[in-house]
Amino acid sequence: MKDLDKKLADEDSSFVYLQRQVEASVAEEIANLGIKGIYQQREYKRYYPEGETTAHVVGFTNVEDRGQEGIELALNRDLAGQAGHRRVIKDNLGRVVEDVVPLREPVNGHDVQLSIDAKVQFHAFAALKESVQALNATSGAVVVLDVQTGEILALANWPTYNPNQRQKLSGEQLRNRVITDTFEPGSTMKPFTTALALESGRVTPHTMIQTAPGKMTIGTNTIHDSHAHGMLSVEEILQKSSNIGTAKMALQMEPKEMWDFFAAIGLGQAPKLGFPGAVAGRIRPYKNWKPIEQATMSYGHGLSVSLIQLARAYSVFARDGELLPVSLVRQNEIAQGVRVVKPETARAVRKMLEMAAGPGGTAPKAQVVGYRVAGKTGTAHKLENGRYVNKYVSSFVGFAPVSAPRVVVAVMIDEPKGGVYFGGDVAAPIFSRITNDALRALRVAPDAPLAPLKTADLGHREMAPVVTPAGAH
Repeated sequence: MKDLDKKLADEDSSFVYLQRQVEASVAEEIANLGIKGIYQQREYKRYYPEGETTAHVVGFTNVEDRGQEGIELALNRDLAGQAGHRRVIKDNLGRVVEDVVPLREPVNGHDVQLSIDAKVQFHAFAALKESVQALNATSGAVVVLDVQTGEILALANWPTYNPNQRQKLSGEQLRNRVITDTFEPGSTMKPFTTALALESGRVTPHTMIQTAPGKMTIGTNTIHDSHAHGMLSVEEILQKSSNIGTAKMALQMEPKEMWDFFAAIGLGQAPKLGFPGAVAGRIRPYKNWKPIEQATMSYGHGLSVSLIQLARAYSVFARDGELLPVSLVRQNEIAQGVRVVKPETARAVRKMLEMAAGPGGTAPKAQVVGYRVAGKTGTAHKLENGRYVNKYVSSFVGFAPVSAPRVVVAVMIDEPKGGVYFGGDVAAPIFSRITNDALRALRVAPDAPLAPLKTADLGHREMAPVVTPAGAH
């Protein structure tokens, strides 16, 4: 009652809203009371038929129909149009008696056709939701890109919200983790270090590198593999996710060379999506890199990326060396990419990524019946108060079918519980399910036998490394 008295006491208003956008049944009851001085005004309210499934893409508007989140905010001007203005003469009762001159004609809002594929979005969201809940994880995110057009076919986050019921929204629900959150990518960065080493001519896929005894001291710090592998070819280093082998390739390079390559694949720059909250991630200036930092960055520690950045970067391997532009708006044409590496370099890494996602690799659970898949796992300790703790971000980024890639799928799960945290066990199965559903929804022809492959040696897992002082165990 105090709030109502305060509203009615405002002498500067000829009227006040008691409440807006009430339910029709409530409005009818109030009208039937016949209270003098209370009037009703018809207003329209947006209804979002896909609800929580597309909430982070579409967003919502406020009671004035102005975009507050998502595409509703990003493209508010295009969707809303512009009101017109005219100069008029009014009488002393405020009635218009003469038009003098129109100052600006009204402009209708435009329709916007999103790139989201309803079927792919539904399957991606369902798989993510079920997996995050089953793993008792803090959150998760997934994005699916069309390799031909650069269109985002699906973008999903958990937790999410229902834009039709916004009474108790929290920041956790509103966060579009695919675009606004950053994390250390871990071993999903190894293909890029490998690509640069190949592109510069320092190695070939069959160059042998000694990774024994499974650890390497750089200055006063020691890095580790999950277990000792001995002599490995460059192909096997990526297949078995050797930190030592990757670091040895990186340390042959100049820091500026690595920094330039990371920048060329879009890291350290906010993606040009025209979407609110897109972040750049973090890559420290190369002039300040120490050898240990260069080594750990080669396998995804000491830098941060968003999931959309990582998914886009993998388009380099799916598109024979071209980095694709990405879009949330329908394109209807083949995208023109920017060449980053030679086609033969991209195809060589693609072969390695197929090995990594198959028997003997770190992610046999990423396999999809009927399709050849390629991709890389990531498992990274989380950084809290400047120290790595026993909490993990598990990820997998890959594409399919290998013979003619159509989709890139990136999955990130934050803090899975229950002792399961390796990317090959947590994120790879989600990738498999979403990729299977996406390829079938898009009617992509199979390129592999319609029988499951053997799931392999699960002993090869990427390490979630913590750098330790030399001599520590």
